[in-house]
Amino acid sequence: DFTFVDDIAKGTVEALKLKSYHVINLGNNSPVELNYVIRLIEKYLNRKAEIRYREFHKADIKATWADIEKATQLLNWKPQIGIEEGIEKTVQWFEENKSLIDNISIG
Repeated sequence: DFTFVDDIAKGTVEALKLKSYHVINLGNNSPVELNYVIRLIEKYLNRKAEIRYREFHKADIKATWADIEKATQLLNWKPQIGIEEGIEKTVQWFEENKSLIDNISIG
């Protein structure tokens, strides 16, 4: 489930306003193929990815997405940023903030 971070943040803020506890899914409400996401990233980076396909592992999940019915009912929430615009904004952010990424260390 690929959902733009601003949409998730707005949904989370709305959920915090509720007077009672609820388990609420925030997401896209529809599956998006990983190959489509890769093509969008390639488009906005203006370069091709080096892709190596491997055998599908039996423990891998073939498809998943959030059921946002409760978020729609309780929060009047649904994502506003589509997958293409979200990928474009994400790539733009990474391009503008490369210096931050260079300073990340793991371990």
